[in-house]
Amino acid sequence: MATVTLQGNPVHTNGELPANGATAPAFVLTAKDMSELSVGDFAGKKKLLSIFPSVDTPTCALSTKKFNDHAKANPDVVMFMISADLPFAQARFCGDEGLENVHTLSSFRHPEFAQDYGVQLADGPLAGVLARAVLVLDGDNKVLHSELVGEIADEPDYNAALAALG
Repeated sequence: MATVTLQGNPVHTNGELPANGATAPAFVLTAKDMSELSVGDFAGKKKLLSIFPSVDTPTCALSTKKFNDHAKANPDVVMFMISADLPFAQARFCGDEGLENVHTLSSFRHPEFAQDYGVQLADGPLAGVLARAVLVLDGDNKVLHSELVGEIADEPDYNAALAALG
């Protein structure tokens, strides 16, 4: 169990984020068109997983836009934006913002994702949603970069994540 903060107040996750050098757990999540998407569908490609509470919060929206901009300039990298939001909300957000270069994925059908990645908030006012984290995986799903953001309201370290993509 890891500890992060929400506006300075400690909250706990249900586990630990996969560490650098580890093989990331396989996952299946629900895409904005309600299809099921697997990390295995992108074998051989570098992947960035931006995990966050909800696209309907300012920090989550901003980070999704920033990663979308990077994906537009780097089509060889797959960018997953992962939250517990329903796919309808994710589709609305991407449509309203014109975001076409990231894959929004929902954990609503797949609670095992939060369990396997140790990112479900276990207590506090946001209990049940996902903590803010960023992972970068190589083509074989080995973790190249792993960041659990210490304060949920803060943005991730974009420079470190993008540098890990190479």
